Amino acid sequence: MYEPSDYTKRVMAAGDPGLRKIGVGPWEEEHPGQPRPDQYPLEQPHPDQPHSDQPHPEQLRPDQSHPDKSLPNQPSADNADSSSPSPSVFDPDLLDNGDSRNIMDRYRYWTVDAIKADLDRRGRHSFEVAIENWTHDFNIGSIVRTANAFTARGVHIIGPHKWNRKGSLMTELYQSVDYYASIDEFVHAVRTRDQESGQHTRLIALDIVPGAVPIESYQFPEQCILLFGAEGPGLTSRALEIADDVVYITQYGSVRSLNAGAAAAVAMHAWMMQHG
Repeated sequence: MYEPSDYTKRVMAAGDPGLRKIGVGPWEEEHPGQPRPDQYPLEQPHPDQPHSDQPHPEQLRPDQSHPDKSLPNQPSADNADSSSPSPSVFDPDLLDNGDSRNIMDRYRYWTVDAIKADLDRRGRHSFEVAIENWTHDFNIGSIVRTANAFTARGVHIIGPHKWNRKGSLMTELYQSVDYYASIDEFVHAVRTRDQESGQHTRLIALDIVPGAVPIESYQFPEQCILLFGAEGPGLTSRALEIADDVVYITQYGSVRSLNAGAAAAVAMHAWMMQHG
């Protein structure tokens, strides 16, 4: 067995770094004494009905504590009272065993379908993301994850269905993801949709090629699709040909380009800074 280096010994001697816990435990541990939210009565108690001094969970707002835990936000149907919980959004298995998913706290214990429906109800942003998948790029999962973080209206994958879902941390479940066999099939679908809606969706390619304009001075259209290529080769010639605009991110170091996932995050954030 080899002798650890002095640096490794110092790291080992530092002990537990105290990483923060991810997620929440079972409902009964996190909210002792409170009824399970999947068993709430939908009706509010009558004003004349006796009640205890402790607030019923359905009367708690997300920013209140009882005694020191926040109650997950509740979705509501259109024109419904936002204080009325919907037991159907909760996943019994998550309530029993805890929820360690990488999601916002307001969605703790919710089912996947309920989260996706609530994101749709709240309203997604008007930009979309398209990714060419000809090299099984490991960055695709990261791009899908970022699209979810900024609530992109949709994600389009051009090429094979297989891609790195591990990098997305399951966020594709909360997004609308469509697949196209070729760039021409993708463009045809977009233009057909535009014709039906009477709108024009601009295709904005992100790549460092002659004629591209710097992202720092580019004004993103409110309704657009951001088109990304693979790590290394970038976008195909056909994708660059059909794009309405081509934008690049200025580099200041020795490297020619950013990681594709990082570049996509920069572009989406740039759109958000202008329209979010």
